[in-house]
Formats: sequence, C-alpha cells, structure tokens
Amino acid sequence: MKNVTKFNIFRPANELFEAFVDPSNIGNFWFSSSSERWEEGKTILLKYDLYDAEAEIKIVEIEQNKRIIFKWGPVEEEHVVTISFTELEKMGTAIEVIEEGFIEDDEELIHKLVDNKEGWVFMLTCLKGYLEFGVTGLRGGIAK
Repeated sequence: MKNVTKFNIFRPANELFEAFVDPSNIGNFWFSSSSERWEEGKTILLKYDLYDAEAEIKIVEIEQNKRIIFKWGPVEEEHVVTISFTELEKMGTAIEVIEEGFIEDDEELIHKLVDNKEGWVFMLTCLKGYLEFGVTGLRGGIAK
C-alpha cells in the first residue's frame, strides 16, 4: 500500500533537489537539521528540535535533480519514500512524494495513511513557501 502526494512548485528542479540534499536548506522547510549532505548509501540523521524528535533515513538512490529514494522507520515497519522532480514545460517543477510499506491488514492503516499524507502535504507547503517566497517559519506550525 502506498501514499502519493504531488505539488507544483514554481522553481527549477535543481533548487527543489538541493533543498533536500543540502543540510543548510532543510531547516527552512522540514526538519531542523540534517547530519550531512544526502548521498547514495549514506545514513542521515534528521532532527526536529521543536518536537524533540529525530529520524534516521537510509539513502537508497539519488539521481541528480530527478529523484531521491530513502528508507525510514523501524525495520519491522520500514517505509520506502521516493521523491521525484519533473521539470514542467512552463516555469516550475512537479514534485511527487510516494511512501510505500504500509501494512494492509494493520488496524490503524487509515489513521497512518491520513497522518502521513497530512505530513507530506504540510512539508510540501512549507517547501513551496520557502522556495517561492522565502518564508522559513512555517514548519513549526503543525499541531497534533
């Protein structure tokens, strides 16, 4: 089972790609910090200071300005996330986030799908605000 979220952001694909892989950018729209530049084969520690949370991701594949694939979550519930960047004919880039690995017979499947979808939509909204308008204070706004 997978969760798909898609946005159009009116910036070139290389800017979206660099927002994720460059540790100096990620704190402007998603996690507070990233331990290092995202590269294939690396394990990256992401910290979210506001919520006293952290996550490790394992970078599976990187295709410059096109795609990032990583794994995250506990081994027994590990999810694969694919972030794809497609330059549009007109100005901008379509970004698509696909998260796979949800267990279909999980009693909390619907809750987990909705919760994760909400998170991806919020992150992409923050990314759009950051890249299109220079807004860096949105990511702390979600309340659960």
